[in-house]
Amino acid sequence: MTPLIGRRTGVGHVTAALVAHLAARDDISVIGYAVTHDRAAAAALTLPPGVALRVTGVPARALFAAWNRAPTPRIDRWTGPVDVVHGTNFVVPPAHAGTVVTVHDVAFARDPHLVTAASRRYTSLLRAAIRRGAYVHVFSDAVGDEVVTLLDCPNDRVVCVRPGIADTRGGDPVRGQAVAGAERYVLALGTVEPRKNLPRLVEAFDRVAAEDATLRLVVAGPDGWGTAAFADAVADARHGDRVTRLGYVSDTDRRDLLTGARLLAYPSLDEGFGHPPLEAMRAGTPVVAAAAGSLPEVLGDAAVLCDPESVGELADALFAVATDDALRTRLIAAGHVRADRWSWDRAADGLVGLYRRAVAGQDT
Repeated sequence: MTPLIGRRTGVGHVTAALVAHLAARDDISVIGYAVTHDRAAAAALTLPPGVALRVTGVPARALFAAWNRAPTPRIDRWTGPVDVVHGTNFVVPPAHAGTVVTVHDVAFARDPHLVTAASRRYTSLLRAAIRRGAYVHVFSDAVGDEVVTLLDCPNDRVVCVRPGIADTRGGDPVRGQAVAGAERYVLALGTVEPRKNLPRLVEAFDRVAAEDATLRLVVAGPDGWGTAAFADAVADARHGDRVTRLGYVSDTDRRDLLTGARLLAYPSLDEGFGHPPLEAMRAGTPVVAAAAGSLPEVLGDAAVLCDPESVGELADALFAVATDDALRTRLIAAGHVRADRWSWDRAADGLVGLYRRAVAGQDT
C-alpha cells in the first residue's frame, strides 16, 4: 500500500484501483502492508471496507538494503500468515508465502539515466526476488519481454495482466478550459521528469504556435527531477508565454482538462503502459503519442505515433491533430473503441489467477 501514501501519481492510482476491485471479491481476502517508518501517513490512508493495514514502522531504505543481502526479515512478521504477497511497485518482500511483483517498466535497467538513483536500486532487488521464485506481473508484452532479457527472468514466471483505466467520461469541457486558461490547448499529463520528454514537447509546440495563434500548451503534473530542464525550455521558446504549468491536479480537474483539450500529447521516451492516452480516448480527445516503449502495443492505430526524439515529427503530428477535422474524427472514434478494451474487473480476474499460480508454485 506504500504507493497510496501521499499525493498519488500513476502507480498510486493503479494500485488503488486494483485494491478496490480485489477487495470487492468474495473469493479472496486482502490485507494491506506498507513498507514505511511513517505510521501517521500510513494511518491516514482510506482503504476499502474490510482491508486491514500492517505497517512495518521501518524505513524502506533499511529494509531494501537487508532484502538485497538475504531473505529476511520476511514480511509475514508484520502481516501474519498469508498465501500470497504482492509487491505492487517494483519491490516484493521475502515471505514464507508465494510472491508476485509488479514491474511497471524497465527504464531503471535499460535507461538508468532516465530515472532517479532510488529507482536504479530496483535492478538488484528484482533480481533477488526472481531468484527467490517470485512471479513478475507486467501490464504489457513489451515490458514482459524486457524483464526476461534484462533481468534474466524465466519466461514462465512473467505474466501480463493488463489494467483497467479511469472512467473519464462525462467531464465538463467548459470547466476544463477554465482550469487550463484557454479554449484551445494541447494537454500534457505527468510528473515533470526526463522520461516524459517535456522539453522536446515545448520545442515542438513552439513551432506549431508560430502557425496557430490561438493554441496553448498546458502541462499538468507534480514536480519531478526534470523541472529545471522544462523551465529552461519554456524560457528559450519564442512562444513560452503560451505554455501554462498547472502542477498537480485533482481527479476532477484531470477529467475536465482531458475533456476540454484539443488533444493530448504524450511524447514519453519510455512507458510501461500509458494510462493518460487511454484516459484521453475515453474522454473523446484525440492523442499524439511516442512510438516508444509499450505505447504502440497499447494504443494501436487509435493515436498518431511519432518518434519522441524528433522535434519536427512531433510538431507535425501536433499540428495535424489540432487542425485536421477528418483526422480528429477518425482518432476520436478509434479511441473510444480502444479505451473500451480495458477493464478493472478483468484485471482483478487475471491477478487472482496469477495468485493461484503463485500458491501452487509454493506447493511443488
